[in-house]
Amino acid sequence: MAAGLFQIIEEVKKARETSPVVEQLIRLELDWFDKHLPAPHRLNRTRSKGWYRRNPKGICWFKESAIDCVTRMYVLKRIAEDHGYFITVIREDRIGYIVYEDDFQAVAEPFSDTRTT
Repeated sequence: MAAGLFQIIEEVKKARETSPVVEQLIRLELDWFDKHLPAPHRLNRTRSKGWYRRNPKGICWFKESAIDCVTRMYVLKRIAEDHGYFITVIREDRIGYIVYEDDFQAVAEPFSDTRTT
């Protein structure tokens, strides 16, 4: 399964070769997301017993209107790429079965024909 940019940037932040300046930039960007982006409370469609223990199937997608979020993700993307990661940006109209949504993002379990990598 492919990792998301937030997962990758945490790896970059912890890497020994990451300079203190880059680490500080990452922290500033992540702090902004912590302050402005709500954390989804669900990543699965199921509500059956033990749903919280299941592997999450949902993928987080930014809405087109979330310009500040997307701009900051491109900053993180460049940092990750500068540290040897290859990041693919995916735009998709049919993201799947929505399990969470707010003003900035939607979490969806993908349809079988939804591009995810």
